[in-house]
Amino acid sequence: MVSRDAGLLLLTGGRGRRFGGPKHLQPHPAGGSWGGHLAAVFETVFPGGPVHLLGQGLPDRPDLAALADPGQGPAVALRHWAAQAQAEPPARWWLVACDQLGWTPETLRAWHQAALAADPAAGHWVLARAGGRLQPLGGFLASRLLPLLPGLAASSLMGLADALPVRVLEASGDPWGDVWLDVDTPQALARFLAGRPGAE
Repeated sequence: MVSRDAGLLLLTGGRGRRFGGPKHLQPHPAGGSWGGHLAAVFETVFPGGPVHLLGQGLPDRPDLAALADPGQGPAVALRHWAAQAQAEPPARWWLVACDQLGWTPETLRAWHQAALAADPAAGHWVLARAGGRLQPLGGFLASRLLPLLPGLAASSLMGLADALPVRVLEASGDPWGDVWLDVDTPQALARFLAGRPGAE
């Protein structure tokens, strides 16, 4: 059965090279690349749901086509993606960065249920506030908001959020753990790995 509850927009256009290469291509401890892991998590929860890559492709998922990132930051990239035709869109899009490594099918399923409860009519951008910070990525963006994005002038994700109807959910601790942790440095990756089950 094909899910139309959600689609995935995976951002793979970051230019960071602290790991010696693009972050989305780094090996994930659960298997595959960082980007491939997130695609697999999404597909487990939403089988058959559309998956879009915004940036570069994934060698371990050659079946997923990538839309070029304009290279002017995630807000401009998101507006660029929204301007493309969306045939039969799902109700919501999960917007996630490739360096949010902590997602699992269980945490994504719980987060989607929370988004459904907070925004049953799918008219908002459901964002998390975790660790006292608003998290513009990892949230669910209602498809009906996509036509508004190309006309916005905001150059930051927070600027886009300020211009759109949003619902903010407090999302620290259980059941979501550290899913909104962005692994930006080798040191942050070491801390993430040390906190995984089975780590010594």
